[in-house]
Amino acid sequence: MQAPLSPAAADTVAAAVLARHDGRQDQLLPALHALQDAIGFIAPARVPAIARHFNLSRAEVHGVLTFYHHFRAEAPARCRVTLCRAEACRSMGADRLLAHAQRTLGCDLHGRSADGSVSLDPVYCLGQCANAPAMTLDDAVFARVTPARFDALLAHALEADRPAPTHPGGPSFLPEAV
Repeated sequence: MQAPLSPAAADTVAAAVLARHDGRQDQLLPALHALQDAIGFIAPARVPAIARHFNLSRAEVHGVLTFYHHFRAEAPARCRVTLCRAEACRSMGADRLLAHAQRTLGCDLHGRSADGSVSLDPVYCLGQCANAPAMTLDDAVFARVTPARFDALLAHALEADRPAPTHPGGPSFLPEAV
């Protein structure tokens, strides 16, 4: 994960991103995605400038930002965990995995660990129904996740800011130890 930008650098990046979008309202979603990709989140203080650029009300921009679960209003945690809550994963142990993750991290869904380094969020289907339960760790998808594997994946990701291990062909089916 990239280091957070200073406020001045974030302002410069935001201005450059908005300049690449001509202000047509159909460009709002692509601009919001580009802003979040570049800065990591879209601060509420940025909403008025976005609204002016697209000739929208602040309420309209706020509505889009809060409707789509992808957008964040604050800097993301160093590690972002999402656990699948769809039926296939739940039938294969996702509730047990969630309970373990909550105990391990000391937070509920939509929360952060006590030190703020890990966020825990639900996701409704990662397309790994045949390999349930599934989770993501940052942007990597992992299938057939057990509580022990969750612990190993998380420990690996937190170790010296190393990214989670991935498999180049798609969902990670790494051995239980990792």
